[in-house]
Amino acid sequence: MDKLFIRGLRADCIIGVFEEERKRSQQIIIDITLGTDLLAAGVSDDIGNTVDYDTLSEKVLVLVRDSGFKLIESLAAAVAELCLGEPGVMETTVKVKKPGALETAEYAGCEIRRGKKE
Repeated sequence: MDKLFIRGLRADCIIGVFEEERKRSQQIIIDITLGTDLLAAGVSDDIGNTVDYDTLSEKVLVLVRDSGFKLIESLAAAVAELCLGEPGVMETTVKVKKPGALETAEYAGCEIRRGKKE
């Protein structure tokens, strides 16, 4: 399966379990990989034959900014569901990183992989 990807998508949102975390927006970073068939796009050179990653990234940013999840796992699942709703996307891997979550680490995060049920 071919892959399209978006790396380092940055968004601010309210996320976290603790009361202090829910008082202000925090930046998260999202990496998305989309499993799809890129053969037609490669031959036709037509954006109509592929996933428009600009449009998808805007949809993800709106979802994230409007969310109020406590867990990055829940946020990742919602992003994966959105991605799987795009025509031609058969599977997706979503990585969510939360900088500053731990004093002793660059970030904490999760990575999930989801596919369409046949």
